[in-house]
Amino acid sequence: MSDQYLYVYGVVERDEIDLEMEGVEGATEVYPVDYGPFSAVVSDVETLEPEETDENSRAHDEVIRAVMEGGEGRTFVPMRFGMVFKNGRTLKSVLREARPAFSRALHDLDGTVELGVKLVAPEETSIDREAVAEDVSERLSAASVGEVDNGLFSDRLVFNASYLVERESREAFDEAVEGIEDDYGEEVTVQYTGPYAPYNFVDIEIGAQR
Repeated sequence: MSDQYLYVYGVVERDEIDLEMEGVEGATEVYPVDYGPFSAVVSDVETLEPEETDENSRAHDEVIRAVMEGGEGRTFVPMRFGMVFKNGRTLKSVLREARPAFSRALHDLDGTVELGVKLVAPEETSIDREAVAEDVSERLSAASVGEVDNGLFSDRLVFNASYLVERESREAFDEAVEGIEDDYGEEVTVQYTGPYAPYNFVDIEIGAQR
């Protein structure tokens, strides 16, 4: 019989979670491990070091999205890919030790999602990059509660940022992006992605206890 370990996707406020969907390493069930006010979202795996393949990465993201969108929408504190625990006892030990950090994160992120916006220019353009980036940042900041600059890692990038947006303000943020597309769409390509779990707005460092 193969060893069974717990792959952890992240933490939500304590809730009933039962998803029949494919998880990391071909897992067929996603379920909660409860501790105090938290539910860690997990599935069973047979390795302590799952490979970060495209398939596994996609499964990781799809599970998180499904949990976030379940019920009336859950606040999700995500784990980075590859967090595996030997058993429920070691996982609960980490939840106990990091309880203040998880409580703070769930409070700070309550009712929010992460959305991404990039503006990509053609190779030859006369657009005023600085002015456009400043205008876009002002518009999107007004419709969000947090912003992270993700850097211009390509010469064609004019703007690249992630935003923390309250679910109830999603329509206003969508409208802000539409306005940007209306004003700049002939000069740049606007890439609008999400919703994601708020990876860029979580700062919890833990190690898998094995």
